[in-house]
Amino acid sequence: MSIGYERGDTAAVSLFHSLADPKRLQIVRRLQQGEARVSDLVAELGLAQSTVSEHVSCLRECDLVVGRAQGRQVFYSLARPELMDLLEAAEALLKATGYQVDLCLTYGTGSSGAGGADAASSGLGRSNAGVAK
Repeated sequence: MSIGYERGDTAAVSLFHSLADPKRLQIVRRLQQGEARVSDLVAELGLAQSTVSEHVSCLRECDLVVGRAQGRQVFYSLARPELMDLLEAAEALLKATGYQVDLCLTYGTGSSGAGGADAASSGLGRSNAGVAK
């Protein structure tokens, strides 16, 4: 069954927007290794607790991450393994295009619409300044 054109497009935009923050990508990549508590993510990623909580909440709202309560703790994990397939496909596309999107004036690493220097550390926004346009 095919998703309607309009709904599929808006859902795709929402999905990519949910992954557009380098810190959320860091969290997703860490959760690929296995479940973790917010305190684990804070220690391992070097992010503030409030930042991690905010991003985990966003990922949960999007049904990309699920939580498993154990006593007073919540262990988070990826809701769908297909998410990593999507990120691997994005990596392949970036590699195939020579990471040209990183030079994009609108969304590239140096643009005001990007995550700035954080984008390069996410693994999906690699700087490729030596590539000629």
